[in-house]
Amino acid sequence: MKNQPIRIIGARMDLGQSRRGVDMGPSAVRYAGLFKRLKNLGCKIEDAGNIQVPVRDTLSREGGMSFLPAVVKTCESLYEAGRQAVADGARPLFLGGDHSIAAGTIGGVTHDAPAGVLWIDAHGDFNTPETSPSGNLHGMPLASLMGYGAPEMVDLGRPGAKLTAPDVVLIGIRDLDADERQLLREANVGIYTMREIDERGIATVAHEALRQLRHHHRLHISLDMDSLDPAEAPGVGTPVPGGLTYREAHLLMEIIADTGKVASMDVVEVNPILDERNRTAEIAVELVASLLGESIL
Repeated sequence: MKNQPIRIIGARMDLGQSRRGVDMGPSAVRYAGLFKRLKNLGCKIEDAGNIQVPVRDTLSREGGMSFLPAVVKTCESLYEAGRQAVADGARPLFLGGDHSIAAGTIGGVTHDAPAGVLWIDAHGDFNTPETSPSGNLHGMPLASLMGYGAPEMVDLGRPGAKLTAPDVVLIGIRDLDADERQLLREANVGIYTMREIDERGIATVAHEALRQLRHHHRLHISLDMDSLDPAEAPGVGTPVPGGLTYREAHLLMEIIADTGKVASMDVVEVNPILDERNRTAEIAVELVASLLGESIL
């Protein structure tokens, strides 16, 4: 996979949550030097630009579930972009936007062959319209990928669930809604909370998570920047104290990179409006570089 080109695909999605600004995430990450950093690693880069996303102000002012048709339409475009990238022999790097994009990106990259998914996030994103206190769609993509929730999201791209429990491991979790917690238990997916990382260390957790996905030849990394502690990465819409440190996040990426299986990735929830001098976007670029093989020596 090392010699495969990286295809950058932006998704200015800001329809999955209530806080504005995350639609500028793809521009912020590009501005932070993504192209140059990956070029210095010897990667061949293809920037496919941004897919079309409906302008939020032209839609219903109610937000939440009223944005479902627009989110599904956007995710269908992302599904096709991911499917095509894999078919072309490229490794897609999706720049969000909010995490609802993963309902399309992961569906697309698994269209022709399965992949293991590492979901690195402060949140479970395992709500359904029935369990979600807010109705925000960025809290539902993983559930929809596993067959739970609105049929429009579950069936986008191709009918039914795209992932099963042995395909997914969540890392960095520290903020779950009550009904979401119960649904995750029922789904029986692998979860490593921040307590486990604190007690056992990120290296132990990372190696154990990868062992759970060892039956897969390809990995998709879905990195929500709110997985980091807000002191490290302040430019996110839903910050939760007590997250990954800068060094823990890098070590996690480095250990994943060592597998040689990274086939696709999401970087989501960068919100420049809430950031400090583009600091969160710059860290995102550093983490992508580590994930793609940049090392200290």
